[in-house]
Amino acid sequence: MQKFDALSDNLKGAAFLMVAAFLLTLSVALIKQTGSRLPVAQILFCRQMGMLLCLSPALVKSAPDVVGTKRPGLQLVRIFFALIALFGGYTAVIHMPLADAMAIGFAKSFFVTVFAVLLLGEKVGRYRWGAVALGFVGVAIMLKPDVDGFNIYGLYALFGAAAAGIVMVIIRILTRTETSQSILAFQAFGVGAVMLIPALTIWVAPTPKEWILLLLIGVVSYFAQASNIYAYKHGEASMLASLEYVRLLYATLLGYLFFQQLPQMTTWIGAAIIVAAAVFTVYRESQVKQTITRAPTRPEL
Repeated sequence: MQKFDALSDNLKGAAFLMVAAFLLTLSVALIKQTGSRLPVAQILFCRQMGMLLCLSPALVKSAPDVVGTKRPGLQLVRIFFALIALFGGYTAVIHMPLADAMAIGFAKSFFVTVFAVLLLGEKVGRYRWGAVALGFVGVAIMLKPDVDGFNIYGLYALFGAAAAGIVMVIIRILTRTETSQSILAFQAFGVGAVMLIPALTIWVAPTPKEWILLLLIGVVSYFAQASNIYAYKHGEASMLASLEYVRLLYATLLGYLFFQQLPQMTTWIGAAIIVAAAVFTVYRESQVKQTITRAPTRPEL
């Protein structure tokens, strides 16, 4: 523990991010495993219940903050798009190779840029627009139609990434007036409540093994989010963002070990383009921030 405390903040953040990325990928692999027989709505409901169980001690302590919100309408809009993101992402993961679905999901970062301009009025220059365009070229390569046309589950992943991008922008707005506990609790309770009736309507009795997997999905998802929070608490966001793509390596490894699946060549090519575009965006943003400290004018991003 003393050796860990001696590390720099960025190294601590990177260590937590590596753990978070692995746990997130593991939770997705568990969802893929249970999704071979159980409906997505049921998996999502059980995931939320498992996360709420892990969160309950902290939620009880901060109960007044949890129930209070100044933007109830926006909270509901966020829950709606979170449901689309989760349903799209989970459906794609269940029916596609693990690494393929996660690679397409990386398009979320480019959708964040687009929706930040449309909804927040943020200014984006030609360099970042170029990176966004390049990122979507990478997505198009991964969605390349075969003789049967587009892979419908690839489109599920893409729509899930778009919805996740909207969620990230809404969170930016909510953080201006809401506490982090409120933002976290509203989605945890909201998604679980919306999924209750659909889950019970199409409920498939889990086997003992599937009950264990469902419990693990909730617990692993909780610790993945906690590790991610600690990562960004210690490390610089610009540095950590460029490390997020280690999930593709984890997904490739777990996809092979659990499901004997490997990404296609088009996935590697498309993912490489997406990662390159995203890393350039992070680099460009760090350069802009350095320039701001030295000059009164801001160059194009």
